[in-house]
Amino acid sequence: MSVAKGAPRDIARRFAEKRAGRADGWRRETFTLARSEARAKAREWFDRFPKAAYMTEIEFWRELDDGRIEFTIRRLPSAD
Repeated sequence: MSVAKGAPRDIARRFAEKRAGRADGWRRETFTLARSEARAKAREWFDRFPKAAYMTEIEFWRELDDGRIEFTIRRLPSAD
């Protein structure tokens, strides 16, 4: 068990900063990979976090000039 250290206002500020980063409740992760690796990574996420349970989806993707794919996957942490 960890004990929060610092003045109450410092503790409150740290908790508020943590909460602000995930205000909408979604967990997101961004990857930049070669096309075949991007497909494999997306499949891995959908296998591990099925859409029906976690509402997993590719939120954003684009092809970079060098052919790599940059994409963001988001999911709800509902069953973590």
